[in-house]
Parts: sequence; structure tokens; C-alpha cells
Amino acid sequence: MKSDQDLFNELSYYTLAHSDPGFIHQNAVDAFTAQHADDSSKPIAVVFALVGLYLHLEKGYTGKQVQRAHMQMAKVRKHWAKLPQPEFRGDVTVTDIVAAPPGTARDAMIHTWCESVWKAWEATRESVKAIVKDELGIS
Repeated sequence: MKSDQDLFNELSYYTLAHSDPGFIHQNAVDAFTAQHADDSSKPIAVVFALVGLYLHLEKGYTGKQVQRAHMQMAKVRKHWAKLPQPEFRGDVTVTDIVAAPPGTARDAMIHTWCESVWKAWEATRESVKAIVKDELGIS
């Protein structure tokens, strides 16, 4: 049986080769990172993943735009606060994504995965929103 990391690596081949100019790979990275965060995760990884999910789902950003926001944030600040982690991380997993047929079905599942993970982290929404406002000037 493949590990989640192995499945994500497999998914990455798909998302990195994807012809969509929106860069769907960033959305998959953010969902996977937030879903698999633990006490050993670097705060920057968790914050950036949650900011990515917020920008994508609530502000309509493409993966490419999220990637640019991450680069802008990295230039400004180097240390990030550790956010409280939820116990439950969402109903949709990387296993579900890889099981979906490549193409529009899998792409839609990636979006559903993002929604599922973001909902699981709902308690951090206001903190993430404040980070986005402070660091990127986006309300």
C-alpha cells in the first residue's frame, strides 16, 4: 500500500505536467501541506498553505497568483507564528484525488480537496485573514 507521500508524489507528476496556466499544482501542495501538518511542521509551511487555501477559495486566486503571494510574503517576514492545528483535517484525501480519473474529474477533486481541508482549519480563518491583510494588504 502506498503512503500518502507516495500518492502525493504521483499526483505531483500530474499537476506539474498540467497544461492549465492557473498552476493547479499549488492548490494541491497547499491542501496536502495543511492536511498533513503536525508538531514538527515548520510554521511557515502551515501558514503559507492556509494562506494559499484562503486566497484560492475565498478570493478566487489561481495557483499561480497564490505562488506570487507566497513569494511576496517570504520577502517581508521570515518568522511565522505556529497556528493551532485541528484534529480532523477533512474528508477528502490524496487517495481520493489519485483515484479520480485524470482530467476535469481529477481537477474538480483537487478543488473539493482544498475546500475540505480549508473547512477543517476553519478555526484559524480569522488569523489567516489577518495575515493576508497585514502581509499582502488584501482585505
